[in-house]
Amino acid sequence: MSSGTNQPPGRVPTLTEVVVLPDAPAVPMPVPLEADVIVPAPSTGATPPQPQQTTPVDDEQMIERVLADVQRQVDLMLEYRLREVLTTILTRATDSVIRDARSELASTLRDVVARAVAQEMSRHRSR
Repeated sequence: MSSGTNQPPGRVPTLTEVVVLPDAPAVPMPVPLEADVIVPAPSTGATPPQPQQTTPVDDEQMIERVLADVQRQVDLMLEYRLREVLTTILTRATDSVIRDARSELASTLRDVVARAVAQEMSRHRSR
């Protein structure tokens, strides 16, 4: 489907255009049912309203706007998902660090108290 380049197409079709891809099989157009056929109102002599003319949009500007909009949406979704995933990971990591720190602190405190008791007992024996 892509031609191997990252360049946007030179021309973007409008929503009302029928685009025929060179490699795609032809798709038959559906035949409208009688209820789907629009019958124009009888002419009253007045000219029918002309479709509004829109200013042509530069392809580059349209591509930039679409890319900016998609980038904003991707950024919001990425931030949401990262927060969701990182919250769980950081909670587990914090719990693990706290558990390890308490264990190390208890071990160190036991060693300090054992040394202090041993020093105090040796002072009492030497008297």
